[in-house]
Parts: sequence; C-alpha cells; structure tokens
Amino acid sequence: MGIRLYKEPKLEDPVLVACWPGIGNVGIIAVDVLQKMVGAEELGCIEPWDFFYPTKVVIRDGELEDLEFPSSKFYFKRTEKKDLMFFIGEEQPVGGGRGYAEGIKAYQMANLVLDVAIKFGCRRVYTSGAAVAPIHHTMRSKVWVVPNSEDLIGEMRGYENTVLMSDIEGRGGQGNITGLNGLLLGVAKKRGLEAICVMGEIPLYLQGFPFPYPKASKSVLEVLSAAIGIGIEMEEISDLAERSEREIERLYERLPSEIKEQLDKLRYVTYAKPIEPGPITEEDKKKILEDIDRFFKEEPREG
Repeated sequence: MGIRLYKEPKLEDPVLVACWPGIGNVGIIAVDVLQKMVGAEELGCIEPWDFFYPTKVVIRDGELEDLEFPSSKFYFKRTEKKDLMFFIGEEQPVGGGRGYAEGIKAYQMANLVLDVAIKFGCRRVYTSGAAVAPIHHTMRSKVWVVPNSEDLIGEMRGYENTVLMSDIEGRGGQGNITGLNGLLLGVAKKRGLEAICVMGEIPLYLQGFPFPYPKASKSVLEVLSAAIGIGIEMEEISDLAERSEREIERLYERLPSEIKEQLDKLRYVTYAKPIEPGPITEEDKKKILEDIDRFFKEEPREG
C-alpha cells in the first residue's frame, strides 16, 4: 500500500479539494470540472492493490499484459491567488456489499489522501457530494455545508446559496454524510486540518436513477470557487445542466398525472416551512418514491 508521486512542486499553503463518486455524481462532476478549468497537472496517485479488484484484465497475443484498476489521482495548480490540490477517486473502497466505503480500508485511504495534503503544506480540505432533498428539479439546488470546526460556521453561512445541514428544519441539528466524502472530515479534524463538505441538492425522486445531476454540481462549483477565491467560467457546466434538465423534463412528462401532482408540491417547499399547496410529509415522500419505482418497473422499455 502506498503513494506514488510523479512531481514534488513547491506549493504555498494549498487547499485540497477531494471527492469520490456518489448519488448523481454531484461532487465528482464539480471537482473534475474545476480541476480541468484551472489546468491542474497530475501529481501522483494512491496505488490500488490493497483497495480494489481489477476492473479489466488486458490480454494481448494470449498473454496477460496488464491489470486495470479504478484510479485515485492527485493534481495540483499554482495560481496567483491560491495554490490548489485535487484528489479524485474513481471508486470508493467498499466491503460487505455496501455501496460506500467503510472499515479499515476507508480509514487507510482517507489517511493516505491527508498524508499527501500535509506533505505539501495543506491546512484546509474540501469534500463534495450530494444532498437528497424534497425539492423539484426545476428549482435551483442549494448547497448544504458541514464544517469540522465551529470557527468555520460563520464563513460558510456567508456564501450565497448555502445552508448548514444542522440548520435544516426537522433534522434536530443532526446529519449523515455517507462514505469517504464524510469520513475525510472526521479524519482531517483528528489530524488538525480544517475541513468542509459541500453537498448539492438532488431531488429525492431522482436519487435512484443512474444518471448524473449536474444542476447540483453547478451550485457546488459556485460555492467552491467563491470559497477558494478563484473565478471560473460556468458556461460548460451550465450547458451540461440545461441538457440534463431537458432530459429530466422528457422523463417527467411520461409520469402519470397523479404522480406529477404529488411531485409538483415540491415546487413550493422552503426551508422555513412549506407553502401552499404543501406540505410534503414523510408519508408523501415514501408514496412518491414507491409510485415512481412502480411506474418504471411496469413501463415497457424502448431501445
């Protein structure tokens, strides 16, 4: 198990932005777009042998030539305002049939990521993912934020379109961030680093669909760019979000009217309290998900 570095750049107080796949690939799209837009260079990787099975066995002329694994790569970029580091993992190390990392492998990977961050002088880490929320897909996705230090709360409340997870009504100050996007916050706290998780909202009725939700990624990217202090062009991710919303609308129009009537109530949900024609109860949420699941299981597939 180890880290392979290709370069050893001199970085000044860099910020690390890390992510792994999750619901709607919300975080990984945002971070991938950010690192490409700033022109980040590849820095190194975490060797995969102790974390993953091969995704492909390459055979040529009858001989096993190579094994391909999910990548876990570091990138860096020196800028005039802020030096940046990125970590993008194609998969989370999982065990026991769970969808997210857990156990010793998860802690090992989290610590390896932070080993590299600390080596280059990093003192702050951002992670990113999705927040499943009772919203309609036509609404702008808010960004739920969870810092690992009370000192960061005021700063995170100051960014446009953010809400502290602990402030959301009905949560009683509690929350849960699955997988390494959340675990890294706790490990960073133990190792003396500031860390913040930013999560873009995805409608609860889209959480089970196997396609990305770049509308939430755009909201995450807006917050990350503001927090880091680097202005970036949003045209690419805006186009991606618009194309995705058109596809969702086509899907939405195929739903029976009684399901759409329930979903349309989500257009009026606010964080303070729902307004007419709500409210959306937990029972409503459960019924919506059951109805949508039943509809797509029964509907004949095309193509």
